[in-house]
Order: sequence, then structure tokens, then C-alpha cells
Amino acid sequence: MIEWEVGGDHLRVVDSDNAELLVSGDLRDVDRSDADICRPVDDVLSMTATELRFPHAVVYAHAMGTGTQHELIPNGEPLSLPPGEYVIDVDTEIKTYVRATGRLRIDQTDDYESIVISFPDRRRLLCGFRSRQEFPIGTITVPDSPDGLASALTYLSTSHKTSSPDRSYPTLRGHPPLLRRGPRLDVPDQIRSRRPETGIELTVPPSYEWLFVLAPLSYYLQATVETAPVDTPQLRIPAEGVEASFASFPAFEHEVERLLRKVFFLDCLVRNAGPYGTKLAEARLLDVLDLEPTELYGASPQERLAAYLAIPYEAIEHRLPEWHLAMYVTPEPDLFEVLPFLLDRMSLCYLPRTTELEGRELVERSLDDFYRGTNRRRSGVGQVPSVDIVKPELRTGKVHGWLGEGVPIDVFKSAPDSYYNRLEYLNRPSERTRICVVLNDPSMEGEHADVADIYRDRSEDLSIDVTVEEGCTVSELADIFASSTDFVHYIGHCEDEGLRCTDGFFSASSLDHCSVETFFLNACGSFNEGRTLIERGSVAGAVTFTQVLNDHAVKVGSTFAKLLVHGFSIERALGLARRRIMMGKDYAVVGDGTHTLTQGEHRTPLTIVLEPLEGDRYHMTLECYSTRVTGRYYFPHVPDNEYASLCGNRTDFILDRETLETFLAESAAPVIYGGDLYWSLDLARQVSDWNEET
Repeated sequence: MIEWEVGGDHLRVVDSDNAELLVSGDLRDVDRSDADICRPVDDVLSMTATELRFPHAVVYAHAMGTGTQHELIPNGEPLSLPPGEYVIDVDTEIKTYVRATGRLRIDQTDDYESIVISFPDRRRLLCGFRSRQEFPIGTITVPDSPDGLASALTYLSTSHKTSSPDRSYPTLRGHPPLLRRGPRLDVPDQIRSRRPETGIELTVPPSYEWLFVLAPLSYYLQATVETAPVDTPQLRIPAEGVEASFASFPAFEHEVERLLRKVFFLDCLVRNAGPYGTKLAEARLLDVLDLEPTELYGASPQERLAAYLAIPYEAIEHRLPEWHLAMYVTPEPDLFEVLPFLLDRMSLCYLPRTTELEGRELVERSLDDFYRGTNRRRSGVGQVPSVDIVKPELRTGKVHGWLGEGVPIDVFKSAPDSYYNRLEYLNRPSERTRICVVLNDPSMEGEHADVADIYRDRSEDLSIDVTVEEGCTVSELADIFASSTDFVHYIGHCEDEGLRCTDGFFSASSLDHCSVETFFLNACGSFNEGRTLIERGSVAGAVTFTQVLNDHAVKVGSTFAKLLVHGFSIERALGLARRRIMMGKDYAVVGDGTHTLTQGEHRTPLTIVLEPLEGDRYHMTLECYSTRVTGRYYFPHVPDNEYASLCGNRTDFILDRETLETFLAESAAPVIYGGDLYWSLDLARQVSDWNEET
């Protein structure tokens, strides 16, 4: 769903997932249009302009008459195109296409912050917009049987907008249909009619554990899934004469992961032969593999998969992006309703396994008992709730989520409620993000001031409204959590009775419904309160397992705030923030940790790792990924770099001090340097001081 409004010299476009795009220029006569823009879009606007400005993005223009594609090389020369009819692809957070006729020019501003499309005279244009987010197209009723779930999995891929390699683009994969338990299988006609026949078949033993693990692969391959009395799952492509068997557990999980990663990666390379291609660094591997991308792009799904299967995994393993998300799910009927939400994020699915804490983790937890006896603990705290935690057996993935028994460290503890709650918030229209900072502990004034300033600073760039409440009573805090607020940052204490207020304790269990979308309960032992907020209606939140120190809470709270409003998901923001303290494992996320409060500056969040070398040179590693945009690419704005890279793949550069200073000043990203976490703008000023000293 796309909403738009014109204000002054800009067009503001917003989707249902809070992604926002500002298009500026001398826009006139903007109105909705039913004209064809020759690309899959959610909405088309007609307008006149001599210039359009977009946030920095990868851009290329496709000549409709000749089929020629022209790409704007970052840091390179502008594109000056002769008279013709063009569709211009601007890869912003909300996918944008501009259809224009005549002569045009595409350029970058001097600071590389904006892309400018200009015309020699005022021109009528069509702008098409496509959101990453989509609501499920319907609901499939599934009986409590493996055979019923297998049939339902066959139809979840109907949300794909294509069967070509372009399905690796996140904007061409919609949200799968929902699953609902019922007496018999019922697939609505609107879902059944959209299912493509790919000629790919997967057969599994009649057991939930096989189906849960196989679901991400069957979804991406758009395969037919059925159960049969076989020993292990089978993959068949009848038209290509292919028949292969998978291994038994636990090796089966590893084989599914490897095959999905391989097929997805090769699709990302082959798609560059199509109309949406770009200059991708990883695509040079196709020459080594002796694959012809043009032939594969036009091949049928079964022909393409057969060609991929012939490529040894070891030949591409070193080039595969690290997979973004792994979920650990108990394979039982009570949880199969969450599968569409996990597939929407292209998550791998594993069976949950745990062990007891030992070694370093146990020492770290024991240190907490020591700190409880010191005078540096948070003052005035009564009996702090604690949680018995376990160590999960983690598999492939940058981010890990848990939908099983127990409370593990190093993962976000999700719940089925959180995913359905998220759909409810997508239905709640809002033009601005509403943030409330609650200070119920005067000794934490430092964190309160820091986070309030961070949120207010970002309100100048994004549509954010910030309110600050101090010394809330029980009824006042209850009103806050019952109000329609996007994010509550609570600073205070938590005890067995709940969150401490000036006149008692607020317990989340007292709410009939929580209308706060996300939260951070920066209070000792807030895990149970946070989990109850999810049950009452929230999507996700940051919490603590047990007692935390004041100075630790300030560091984590202020860093988390900055990352959150710059587009990082709640899990990734907390993961980076807790690097700043020794007792970081005492912080965790409940609910859907992949959820994002804002979309930052319309870019996939970037993390920088910096190491000094000899002289004035530095080794810089860039890491760009998001659980929302698997299959997207990013372009490192480094001198002499001409290639984009797939999100999830790190890129490495050697920079001199002056170039590094410029890069940091323009990045607005977290930097890991010398074992600590900095903000790039702050570190840029330090680099400038180093230059002056030398």
C-alpha cells in the first residue's frame, strides 16, 4: 500500500511498513494515473517537471525502443541520453520507476547524497512506486496433518510476482498467504489461480519436522510439496530427468540451507541479464563457472534449477553472502501458522536444540552476582526478576530467532502473537512516528537526556514526534502503553510486581490491550514484562534478563536509540549497542526482532569496521544487510569503486586518512574501531584532529 502527498517542492511517498521516500524538484500537476509504466508497481503518479531529485541510489535507464540499458556509474560521469522513450530504475527503499520521453540527463550531486534526473524543458512524466511490504493475499485453512501442511506449502509461493531469477529481488516477493488451522484443506480461488507450474517437486516423509525445515526451500523454488512413505525427502525435476535424495537429520538441515543459499545466490547473478540488472561485483563469478546468464535468465524454472544443481557447492561457497536470518521453530501444529511470516523474511528454519551454559557464558552470568553486591548497582532496587536461560545450538545466520521452549541467549525470543500484531499495526495509518521517553528513575537523568536528544535530532530528518514524561504514576504509565504510540523508551526500575512508578508498580498483565508497537524497557529484569507486552499487542521490544548497572544502561540505551532511528532492526540495534558493555548478554529482544521502527535515510543500514595500518592508511570493512531486503545490493561510495555488492557480503578497502575522514563524515553509520562502537560523524571529527596533529 502506497500513500503520497505533495508539499512545496517535494513529493512524499510512504508505504505501510513506514518506508519513506522524498522526491524533490519543480513538481506540478501531480495526480494518480492508470497509465502503464511497463514495470510491476503498486501506484503510478503523473506529473510535470524539469528536474527530479532522489536519495542516492543505484540508477539505470532502459531505452524502450532499442532495449539498450544505460547505468549511472557512482562517482563517474553523468548520463546524457539522446531523444527516446526511457524507463529509469531508481533503487530507493521504495522501488521507483520514472517513464519519460525525449532527451534527459542523470547525474549525482557533488556530495553524492542525491540523484538528479533533469530535462531540457518541462516534461510530463510517469512515476511508479513499488513497496517491499505487502499484506497477505488471503488465508489457507490447513488441517492438523503433515499432508495438509504439505499441500499448504505448495501455495505459499503464490505471493511471488515472477518465476524468473528476478524473484531474488525483495520487491518481487510478496507476503505469503496466511495459514489457519481448520477441519479440512481450503485454498481460496484467488490463491489457487496464482500458483505457477514450475515443474519442481519435493516429496517428504509425513512428519512436521521435515516440512518445517523444508519450507523456505520449497517457498523460494515455488515447488509442489507432497508427503509419501519415503525414508528421506526427494527432489525431482521430471522434465530434466533429475531425481535426488536428501540426507537424514541432522544433516538434512544443512543440505537444505546449502541448496537454498546456492540457488538464491545464482539467481542474484543471473538476474543481471534481465531488465533490472546492475554492475554487480559477484557476477564476475559466472565466467569462472562457465554459466551463460542470458540463456539462464530466459530458461524455465526447471531448466535453470537443473543447471544450478550441476554447480558444486564448493565452487561458490566462498562467495556466498552470509545468510541474514535463522529461526529455530518447534515443529508442531501450534506453530505452523507462523511459517508465512518467517518465509516473508526469507528465514532458514531449524529445529531448536539447547545446552547448559558453560565456560565464558557462565562466568559472565556469575559476574552479575558479584555486581549485585556493589554500590554501583541501580539504586533503590527491590527484588529484581530473573530468568533461567540456556545456550542455543546456533546454525547458519547473522541474526537468530527462537520459537521454541526455553529462554536462550544470543537470540531474540519471538512469539506467534508478535507477527499478527505487526499486521495490525500495518493497518493503522500514520504519517508520523510517535516516540515517548519515560523517565521513572531520577538517577538515570544522563540516559534520559541523551536518548531524548537523539530522537529529537532525527525528527529534523524524519517524520518523528517526541514526547518526554517524567515520574509517571501507575495510571499514567498504563495510559501510555494503551495509547497509539510507535515506540516507548522506559528508563527506570522493574521488580517482581512490575515497572516501578511514583505510586506503586505497573504490570503489563493489567492491560486489556497494549497499543505501543515497540519498546525498550531499560530496567533491571524486565524480560517478563516485555514478553507480556507482546502478548497484549506489541510487536517487539528490548529487555533485560536481570540486574544491570547504571553506567551500562546509559551506554546501551543511548547507542540503541541512535541505531534504531537510523533504520536498524530492533535485534540488530541491540546487538550492536550491547557491544559497548562487558555484560551485554543480559540484554535481549522479545517479539519479532526483525521489526524496524523507521527506515532511516531510505538505505539499508551500514556497519563499518575499521583497523589502522602502517602510516596513514586504514583497512575498512563495510557490512550492509537487513532482514527485510534479502537479495538487495548496495554500492560502497569509495573512490575508484565501480561495483555494487550483494547485501550480506562484506567489502574491504584500503583508505588514506583524508579519504577515510570524508567517507565517515558522509556515512551516518556505526563504526567498530579499537574494540568499541562509535558513530561515524563523531569518529570523522577525531580523524580530522589526527590530521591536524600530523
